[in-house]
Amino acid sequence: MSLRINDEAPDFTAETTQGTINFHEWIGDGWAILFSHPKDFTPVCTTELGTMAGLEGEFQKRGAKIIGLSVDPASSHAKWAIDIEETQGHKVNYPMIGDPELKVAKLYNMLPADAGNTSEGRTPAGNAAVRTVFVIGPDKRIKLMLAYPMSTGRNFDEIIRVLDSIQLTTKHKVSTPANWKNGDTVILAGTVSDEEGQKLYPDSFKKINSYIRTVAQPK
Repeated sequence: MSLRINDEAPDFTAETTQGTINFHEWIGDGWAILFSHPKDFTPVCTTELGTMAGLEGEFQKRGAKIIGLSVDPASSHAKWAIDIEETQGHKVNYPMIGDPELKVAKLYNMLPADAGNTSEGRTPAGNAAVRTVFVIGPDKRIKLMLAYPMSTGRNFDEIIRVLDSIQLTTKHKVSTPANWKNGDTVILAGTVSDEEGQKLYPDSFKKINSYIRTVAQPK
């Protein structure tokens, strides 16, 4: 079955570079970013893992853990981490899941159903589907799903932007417009009346038309 926004993130137990984890227990009471890559020791993936290593502190500020995954074994990840640090300038301190039997990749629909049952003999081209991102909330439900093609490295600043939006809109009755950045004006939720909006945000409430009302970003 395909996963959808607000589905419970499938739980699993897996080997990682930091030992065996149970995913839901590992998430705990915070947020989690699960991101997969096609294959160890490949150029685009190396830049991605290095970028996430450099951004880990930003995710921590937002109460979010990060965890990587590929269908290579955890022992391969550990060796690759040396290259990542040497070439990208950031040490990988977050765990990387080894998924050589494709169990997690299939659980999260990262691979087609006919992908087989092992990573043995697979090439980067054969793993094209495995470049995905899941943002998972403290309630263990999926808040965001993104999939990227093989040739395109991800913009992880965008993942932080979306996480900021999700956390803001979970707390307040607002939405964020196109190209919103943290601190920008936001859109008042349709469930909030004009009168309530004016009362809540007397200094910034602005009515554009009957269904677009903007306010300053709530604190």
